[in-house]
Amino acid sequence: MTGHSTIRLIVPPEHAGLRLDRFLAGAGQGWSRSQASRWIEDARVLHNGRPCKPSQLLGVGDVVEIAPPPPEPSALRPQDIPLDVLYEDEHLIAINKPPGLVIHPAAGNPDGTLVNALLAHCADLSGVGGVERPGIVHRLDKDTSGVLVVAKHDQAHRALSLAFRWRTTDKRYLAVVYGVPRTAEGVVDAPIGRHRVERKRMAVVPDGRPSRTLWSVRERFEGTCLVECRLVTGRTHQVRVHLAHLGHALVGDPVYAGKQWRTLADPRRAEVCRDFPRQALHAWKLSITHPATGTPMTFEAPIPPDLEALLAALRAGP
Repeated sequence: MTGHSTIRLIVPPEHAGLRLDRFLAGAGQGWSRSQASRWIEDARVLHNGRPCKPSQLLGVGDVVEIAPPPPEPSALRPQDIPLDVLYEDEHLIAINKPPGLVIHPAAGNPDGTLVNALLAHCADLSGVGGVERPGIVHRLDKDTSGVLVVAKHDQAHRALSLAFRWRTTDKRYLAVVYGVPRTAEGVVDAPIGRHRVERKRMAVVPDGRPSRTLWSVRERFEGTCLVECRLVTGRTHQVRVHLAHLGHALVGDPVYAGKQWRTLADPRRAEVCRDFPRQALHAWKLSITHPATGTPMTFEAPIPPDLEALLAALRAGP
C-alpha cells in the first residue's frame, strides 16, 4: 500500500454495520464515496490489515488504514474573480460569498466558480477535496450568500472537515420567510433525504438523515418575518427544507416556496417578494476552532445589498 501518508481509523460503535465505502465517505476527511471506492479497489485501503471490497461491513474496533494517492495536478484554471476576504492566514481563508457564485466546477458551471477565484488568489490549496474541489470543507448553495471557510493545506482541511462532521462549529443563518410563527423560537428535529419523486429536491422523510435546526424570530413584518437559524447538523438545503416543513418557506425560493407571495395582503410587499431573484438566505456567522492554533474564531458577513433592500421594503409598509 503506497501513498504520501497513511491514515488509521478505528471503527466506533455507532458505525458498526456500515459499508466500508460509506464509512470512509463520512469520516470527516473530505472524501467522496466514489473516491473511497476507487482507493479500496486500488488496494489503498486495508481492513484489519487485509485488502477488501467497498461493500465490506464493519465491526466495532475494526482497523481501517488508508493511503490516499498524492493529489493530482488540477486542470482548473485560476481566474481573476474578486473575493471579499473576511480573514486569511497561511492555514485558511474565510470568504464572504456573494449570491450567484457557484462553489466548484460541475456540469453546467465549468468555470467562473469560487474555486477558480481561490486558485488565482492563493498560491496553493488543500488537495484532499479532490482536483475539482481543492480546499472546500463545506458548501453554500449558489444563491445563498455569506461566510465560507476554505482550507489552504491538507492538515487544515482534515481538521476543519472533522469539526464540521462532529458539529463543533456554530453556523448561524438569516432567512426571510413567509408567514409569522406563533412562537418566538423553536426547534425543527426532522430527518432530511431525497424527495421520493423529484430527485433534485430534498424533503423531510422518515428514513432521512437526522437533521436539527434551532430557529428564532428576529423581526416581524406583515405576512413575513426575519428568522435566525442555528444549524446543529449540515444537510443539503437544510434551512430551506426545515422552514418550509414548518409552513414558512423562504421568500424567493424557487424550489420550496412556490407562489406564496400571493398570500400577502399588501400588493407592494407581494410584488417585492415575487421579484426577489433568489432564496432569501444568508450565512451570517460562522464560529470555528482554528485548525492550527486551537483559537476560537468567529467570522461574520454583513447582510448583502439585495437582502437589505428586501428588508427595507418589508419594513416600509403600504
